[in-house]
Amino acid sequence: MSTCNDPFTPHFSPKIEDGGSRIARANRRELALLNFVSLILEIDISTFAMNEQNYDESLPTTQPPPRPGQLTDAGKARIFPCDQCGADLEFHIGVGQLQCPFCGFTKEIELDPEKTVEEQDFHAMLERLAERRTTAVGLVSDETHEIRCDSCGGTVVFIGTLTSQDCAYCASPIQRENVHDAVDRVPVDGVLPFQVEKRQANGNLKAWVASLWFAPNEFRRRGVKGEFSGVYLPFWTFDALTFNRYEGRRGDDYTVEVGDGDDKRTVTRTDWTYVSGKFQRFFDDCIICASGGLPRQILEALEPWPMDQLVPFNQPMLAGLLARTYDVELSPGFELAKKQMEAAIRQETNSRIGGDHQRIDKLHTRFDAITYKHLLLPVWLLAYKYREKTYQVAINACTGEVQGERPWSWVKITFAVLGGLAVVLGLVIAFQS
Repeated sequence: MSTCNDPFTPHFSPKIEDGGSRIARANRRELALLNFVSLILEIDISTFAMNEQNYDESLPTTQPPPRPGQLTDAGKARIFPCDQCGADLEFHIGVGQLQCPFCGFTKEIELDPEKTVEEQDFHAMLERLAERRTTAVGLVSDETHEIRCDSCGGTVVFIGTLTSQDCAYCASPIQRENVHDAVDRVPVDGVLPFQVEKRQANGNLKAWVASLWFAPNEFRRRGVKGEFSGVYLPFWTFDALTFNRYEGRRGDDYTVEVGDGDDKRTVTRTDWTYVSGKFQRFFDDCIICASGGLPRQILEALEPWPMDQLVPFNQPMLAGLLARTYDVELSPGFELAKKQMEAAIRQETNSRIGGDHQRIDKLHTRFDAITYKHLLLPVWLLAYKYREKTYQVAINACTGEVQGERPWSWVKITFAVLGGLAVVLGLVIAFQS
């Protein structure tokens, strides 16, 4: 058994092919190698390279697939072979294109200029999903899915919602086919391409560790040791127009003097008045992470995301990177978004009531014109250990923002608290004297 660098730790197991398949695969790899060598030596190998079809007479001739890339393993997976040497292309973050890690060949990612990332009708999609799931066979579950690697013949096991990863034996990128647009799933609307390279992510991580004043000195000196994994995580964004009606009380403070003689003093009292009102508020792109396995507060702290740089979903952008489909379904996702919206509505209601104190007795909200987008957003993930405890760090791969778990130095915290108490005590003594 072996594992890859996926922070969600999928597992792999080898699978033995029959002799004929191994010979055919070896011959195809040999032809790709000869093509690559010919590019370097600038020689013509046509005199000793046979037509690829002759290596395996049983291989059927098929029409090119309508999507970019090439289907493998009876249509269960998709790869993106290099047009020059036959190796697998990967998404190159620095140039925003597919690039071959062996011969350096680059290929533009074809985007439809007329296609845009659009808002989708929330209730219409819920009805559509309900109809489709009565007959559709689900492609995503907690079960494992075995896919044969087209490069080395090993079997890659995809667990649960993992949809894109590298082969543990030869590092070739593989994607499960028909998961992000399965009939019983919500299609992906847009992708934010990776913009922060791994080198920059490592630099940002070092700066983050150095900024942790209350971390142990040993931890700050040694830094974080681990390997980043580039992951596309699923997110929902929700828009909604809300109509809000409230009733409550406004408290205005005033002061009065009470008592006589030495007992005379000023006290603060509050005058309460009844208030009511109504208002509209529109929420745009309320973001909810739709993947489990990571603390939600870490991912929320990575905001904001540059939504103006979204592009329509395109499978080649996932080549060579990990990707997941959603664990949190569309309707539960909106329930999480509603909590964020309701907290903001309550805050605005208090602001509208005004005064020094506010009490909300009734607050009714109606959500209309609900739309959503299903997005894949890029994150660098890293898990590290310090004193036998595991911590997780995430970096926004568009902005470079670093958030994560960290160890604390209770010695530093204790001294800081004692120092603060000493300062307060000194001020009290000075004031009394």
